[in-house]
Amino acid sequence: MKLLLDENLPHSLRHEISGHECFTVAYMDWAGIENGELLSLAASSGFGAFLTKDANLRYEQNLIEIPIAVVILRAATNDIDDIRPLLPQLLKALSHLQPKQVTVVA
Repeated sequence: MKLLLDENLPHSLRHEISGHECFTVAYMDWAGIENGELLSLAASSGFGAFLTKDANLRYEQNLIEIPIAVVILRAATNDIDDIRPLLPQLLKALSHLQPKQVTVVA
């Protein structure tokens, strides 16, 4: 699956998600784009899921209208050492994602 990592996640995370194509918002040159537009842009660019640490995203956007899955990573910080323990659960969640679905990995 083609994944887009939000600006609030470490860039190095893209190397640790095996079996998926991972791109960062910065790599795509989409830094600073607001979440609604960013999700639409990601969906239209062939991304299957958007990964973020922003727990409020599910309340700020009408995710039902956006044909992309959203995965919210709940870690103490956005440091890779805090996120790394979530990787097994993340990989499991990615194998079952559906468009327009919000999944929280904690």
